[in-house]
Amino acid sequence: MSVSSTFAPRAALLRASAAALLVIPFVLAFYGGGYLPEPRAWAGLAASVTLIAGVLLRPLPRGRAALLTLGGLLLFAAWTLLSTVWAPVAGDAYHAGELDFLYVAATVAAAQLLRGRSALRALEPALAAGTLVVIGYGLSERFLPGLLHFARSETAGGRLEQPLTYWNAMGELAAIGFVLCSRMAGDFTRRAAARALAAAAAVPLGLGIYLTFSRGAIYACLAGLLLLLVLVRRREQLQAMGVAVAGAVLASVAAAPFKGVTSLLGPLHRRETQGAITLALLVLITVLAAAAMWALARDGRTAPLALPRRSAAIALVLIVAGLGVAIVVGAKETSHATTLGGGAGRLTTLRSDRYAYWNVAFKAFTAEPVHGVGAGGWAVWWLRYRKISGFAKDAHSLPLQTLAELGLVGLALLAVFLAGIAVSARVAHRLDPQLSAGMIAGVLVYYVHAPLDWDWELPALTLVAMVLTGALVALAARPRREAVAEAAPAPLTAVEA
Repeated sequence: MSVSSTFAPRAALLRASAAALLVIPFVLAFYGGGYLPEPRAWAGLAASVTLIAGVLLRPLPRGRAALLTLGGLLLFAAWTLLSTVWAPVAGDAYHAGELDFLYVAATVAAAQLLRGRSALRALEPALAAGTLVVIGYGLSERFLPGLLHFARSETAGGRLEQPLTYWNAMGELAAIGFVLCSRMAGDFTRRAAARALAAAAAVPLGLGIYLTFSRGAIYACLAGLLLLLVLVRRREQLQAMGVAVAGAVLASVAAAPFKGVTSLLGPLHRRETQGAITLALLVLITVLAAAAMWALARDGRTAPLALPRRSAAIALVLIVAGLGVAIVVGAKETSHATTLGGGAGRLTTLRSDRYAYWNVAFKAFTAEPVHGVGAGGWAVWWLRYRKISGFAKDAHSLPLQTLAELGLVGLALLAVFLAGIAVSARVAHRLDPQLSAGMIAGVLVYYVHAPLDWDWELPALTLVAMVLTGALVALAARPRREAVAEAAPAPLTAVEA
């Protein structure tokens, strides 16, 4: 028996397991984003199967980056589960721990299965395609309201919420997909057709971000694009981002006048007409974006982009500072806040109910600063100390909810995990700047938004970030000689493309 035939079943099993892992978030998206326990449990089972396959077929990744990232996440999940001992509702704490172990399984599985360059190259298009399917599904009802009728909530105010059932999560998922598509469109090592398709896919994803009217998602998307540019440092990446952003803006401007599309308002016949017009304009803009990117890619010219030496650090400082300024300004606006609508008017203000949620989180933390009030305990404190009547189960901030429910110990473990991601990103970028840039930017999009919302409780969204995180760990753990040997190929010429 030849060596190739011996390893053929193993390679096939690795590919099948990796494909199954990449599908999990987007299947889960159609079950309420995985917010409820039953779909979470099935997702956990599926992720565990892929994890077992990875562990049996490959050794665990080694190195400081892998230890910090995977070890930090595992300890965070264990501490969450341990909080059932002191949580006011043990069942809620158990489900929170179960969710965290789902993320552990998915992250470790990704680090195991996404080792080779071909698997890592396939990651961006696979995740971008998944986001396009989910966002496209949500948009379809607006284009064809006479044929499609989705569930909707009054709190959404007509914003794009299906299938995840939460508009801000839809905006965040679209933002991750948009950044990944922008990266692929600007990747000179990909063929012209692939780059044109990526630019085309960015247009409906950009429209999806707009129709959620999610201020946090827009900011996270812009932050991801900024970091992407300074990581890649190439003219063709800037051109691709220009095409993608221009297409998204044009699509949003085309949809803006039609309330039947943007807010689901008006009689059915009017919504059908407006949906048809918007769909036709979207198709036209998408084709134009693809044609523009095709022409740029076929041109074949590449060039570095002159940026300051420490531009990546400068970009991160600007992103964090911008987030801080927005939070401070929004806090000042709450003193005279009125109820916000669901339309484009949300984009003109930074007012939010989140400040009320965050105040209760601080109250819970001051009561139990070391170990917190227990996973799921914030909801009990909200019922006790809320000053507005709105229902809420989450503090709408990953770090503040962690501080309230898991205390300083939980926050420290979360910080170890985040530090591991930073180390993984740094090592991966040093080994392969072109291959790692999209993954790093996609992860940043998620973690810029996580302090502003309850993304962590929606596994269909968070699993995308966890898969990207695992891929960074896998890339950072590769031997340097192997990474150099598989360095990015030369730019494709116009003939090759």
